Amino acid sequence: MEFKQSIYDAAELLEQEEINAPVIESSVRHILSAVGENPDRQGLLRTPRRVARMYEELLAGYRTDPVAMVNEALFEVEYDEMVIVRDIEFYSLCEHHMLPFLGRAHVAYIPKGRVIGLSKIPRIVDMFARRLQVQERMTRQIADFLCELLNPQGVGVVVEALHLCSMIRGVKKHDSRMTTSTMFGVFRTDLALRMEFLDNISRSAEPLHF
Repeated sequence: MEFKQSIYDAAELLEQEEINAPVIESSVRHILSAVGENPDRQGLLRTPRRVARMYEELLAGYRTDPVAMVNEALFEVEYDEMVIVRDIEFYSLCEHHMLPFLGRAHVAYIPKGRVIGLSKIPRIVDMFARRLQVQERMTRQIADFLCELLNPQGVGVVVEALHLCSMIRGVKKHDSRMTTSTMFGVFRTDLALRMEFLDNISRSAEPLHF
C-alpha cells in the first residue's frame, strides 16, 4: 500500500507489543497498601489482575495496526461533496490524572477522488482515544491521520467531552464540558463550508452525560 509508512508515522505505535501485566498487578498492590487498604482481603484479591486487564483494553490504541485497521477500505469515487460521520462515542484516559474523559467526535471530509469505508472513521477515533491523551492532541491526530490517508480537499474534526478530572476532583464542576476542533484545507479557508459542518453536527445533539 502506498500509504503504509505515512499512516504508521501518523499513528505513532509503541514498540512494545503487549502491556506488562505482572508489573501493573504488582504496582496496584503497592497502591492499595499505600492508601491504607489490605490487598489480601477478599474483595481486593483479584483487583490487580482486573486493573491490568482494564488497561490492556483502555490503552489498546497504542497497538492498533493502522494498515490492518484500514484493511484496504479505500475506494476511488468521483464525489466532491461533504461526508460527515457525527456522534461517534468514545472514551479515553486523561494523561494528567489517568481518569476517564468521554464524549463524542464529529468528523467531516470533502473527498478528492478517494473515500473511506464508513465503519473505519469510528475505528480511527478509537485508535487515538484508547491511549493516555489530552483532548486537544487527540482531535488533531484524527484530522492528521485522515489527511495522510485520503489527501482530501479538507478535513474537519470536532470533539466534545466530559472530563472526570474536573468533575470529581479539583474544581468539581459537574456540568462543564470541553469542545475542541481542527480544520484543514477548505474547512479552514471556506467559512460557508465550515459553518455547514458545524450546523450539521449541532442539530438535535443530545446533551453529554455519564
